[in-house]
Amino acid sequence: MKQEPMFTNTIATQFDGFTSNFEARVGPELAAVFAREQADLRRVGLPSGVARVGDRLPDADLYDTDGRRERLADILGGAAAIIVFYRGSWCPYCSITLQTYQRELRPVVEAFGTRLIAISPQSPDIAREAAKELGLHFALYSDEGNALATRLGIVATPSAESVRARAALGIDVAGSNMDQTAAIPFPTVIVADATGTIRLIDARVDYTTRTETCDVIDALVAL
Repeated sequence: MKQEPMFTNTIATQFDGFTSNFEARVGPELAAVFAREQADLRRVGLPSGVARVGDRLPDADLYDTDGRRERLADILGGAAAIIVFYRGSWCPYCSITLQTYQRELRPVVEAFGTRLIAISPQSPDIAREAAKELGLHFALYSDEGNALATRLGIVATPSAESVRARAALGIDVAGSNMDQTAAIPFPTVIVADATGTIRLIDARVDYTTRTETCDVIDALVAL
């Protein structure tokens, strides 16, 4: 008998439903800008120097939602961890992903005794509001100036056209970031073992695709 998948409402399925409604809401002109942005990202691909499986997870200062500075190593405390880099709470694809991980991944993480954290370059107060609004019960941290993301090689700079398009929708990417620049990480999921060795790194150049829960769980099981 064929086994049914554990999670039928995948992130990809949720994105399919969201994207058509989003494009209708913003109109054809802005929708075309975002389509070009995604096409350009796919064409260029990931930058050279992206961290790979087997690399050690770099350490860096992060800030919790109360603005307290902590070292990543202290946050993880020698435990295996899932680290989710998201672009910002202004990104609806990120919000869908984080809520999916809250619903499907967090209970599994607790059973495995691992850490689950999410990181963006946004300021701590914005991260705090995002956690409240999205109903998240795992920790969100701020990566000032994308310091950690840079060491992992996963930083992107949005095109001027896409920045203007988001501004037309009332989104100020630079204004929400701690360093007041528009640089953001590629959506990325990292699974690291208790020694801090990367066992999975999935960086997505196209922000309309994300790492599915089942793939993260497979990486946890493999630990």
